[in-house]
Amino acid sequence: MSTHFRLRGGGADGLGEDIWPFAEDQDALLSAGPSLPLAGEWTMGAFCAHLAALDQWPEPPSWEAARRYRNWAFESAALDLALRQNKRALPELLGLEPRPVRFVNSLGLGDPPSFDAIARRLARYPELRFKLDADPRWTPDLMDELVVTDAVDIVDFKGQYGLEIGDRAALAQMYEQALHRFRDVILEDPHDLPGIDKLVASHVQRVSYDAPIHEAGDLDATPLPARIVNVKPSRIGSLAGLLDLYERCERHGLRMYGGGMGELGVGRGQVQLLASMFHADAPNDVAPTAFNDADLSDQLPSSPLAPPADPVGFRWTG
Repeated sequence: MSTHFRLRGGGADGLGEDIWPFAEDQDALLSAGPSLPLAGEWTMGAFCAHLAALDQWPEPPSWEAARRYRNWAFESAALDLALRQNKRALPELLGLEPRPVRFVNSLGLGDPPSFDAIARRLARYPELRFKLDADPRWTPDLMDELVVTDAVDIVDFKGQYGLEIGDRAALAQMYEQALHRFRDVILEDPHDLPGIDKLVASHVQRVSYDAPIHEAGDLDATPLPARIVNVKPSRIGSLAGLLDLYERCERHGLRMYGGGMGELGVGRGQVQLLASMFHADAPNDVAPTAFNDADLSDQLPSSPLAPPADPVGFRWTG
């Protein structure tokens, strides 16, 4: 689940999306939200500074990262409101031209893993491309089926989330097979366990980081030197932090692609809009939400997504 925020003023509405999924925390926010001291006349900078000084949580969240998600929802709604009050669009404000956005379909391959989900999708959408969650149970035969499609852009190892590892030998074997087979694929968030780190280090030019990146300074602390970055605005949590990260990546020649954190509504459109300005040609994990369905309908948009003809505010609608 997610919660939409709406800020109103000057005859306009601004929308943002809080992706924190726990209903009890959102219920507390809905009860306390109207009492937050947000009313007034603000510049964007002053409003963001004011937000930073507020306790946006009636009760502390169970996970500190949720504070960033909520702050992003407020700031993105405020930016949308400010732009709409002035009848302007974010690309115009930044002097950037939105371009068609290439996207990938992000998914796991089931329990136990099988090729079925990929086969069904490619039968309906032959040009569809994928970001796949790796699994130690991937067999060489399954990986060969995936490679033959030539449709995999990213393999996400989920190795930087601190998740419990069961069979380390099976994990290491999967890495050996995957790195050998997926030769031109981005390798997202590989584990830095002994043995695996040496395997991955020889592919450092293809390694991307996602989970460890909360701000620009985190690029200096990745297990391997960051060459590619999955930029997730809600994880960064602020407009200033997001722009700092974009600037740092561009200054150092780091490749970027965009990703979501479970946005279901306006937040998905916002990450699509950002992708259109900063990394439109990359394998962006910003597919329309219907691509998350187990079985895809036959009327979904194809990649790349064309930007809106007349954008206003901080939204991608169409």
